[in-house]
Amino acid sequence: MRNLFCKLALPISVLFCATAQADTFKLTSSDITQGKAMSSAQEFQGFGCNGGNLSPQLSWSGAPEGTEAFAVFAYDPDAPTGSGWWHWQVVNIPKEVTSLPAGSAAPAGSISIRNDYGVAGFGGACPPEGHGVHRYQFTVFALSKKLELPEDASGALTGYMVRAHSLASSTIEALYERK
Repeated sequence: MRNLFCKLALPISVLFCATAQADTFKLTSSDITQGKAMSSAQEFQGFGCNGGNLSPQLSWSGAPEGTEAFAVFAYDPDAPTGSGWWHWQVVNIPKEVTSLPAGSAAPAGSISIRNDYGVAGFGGACPPEGHGVHRYQFTVFALSKKLELPEDASGALTGYMVRAHSLASSTIEALYERK
């Protein structure tokens, strides 16, 4: 009955259905944990950082009906830029893919967006020394369709399009600090 209700175009159904779907769509990882510090494997290599620059292993389950693709983001809202820092954006991950191994490249058929380091792919944590603990939000989005983006899409445009077509999302917020 809930699925039928969620398909109706009623304003009240939007909030109810998004909440219900978010409860079943889950992101997990063997490398990062909610509210815990990441290892140096997820630290950037460059800009004064000497980590492994490996994306963490991620798995997701419980995608809502109608999912046609996934997107994975890593974002630091605490970066001293005025707009945060995009560490990773991969969109149009095929709907059959439900995990990414540590250090993985974008799966075939998906698109890696240029991160704020200036490269397409994962760029690890590298907060300024002495700036305190930063939060790193790793989020998977279930998308209602594959996205059509310009070749040079910005992180902001990509974020807008992903959120506009998101059926559900799940986040692990990990921490990192350089002293």
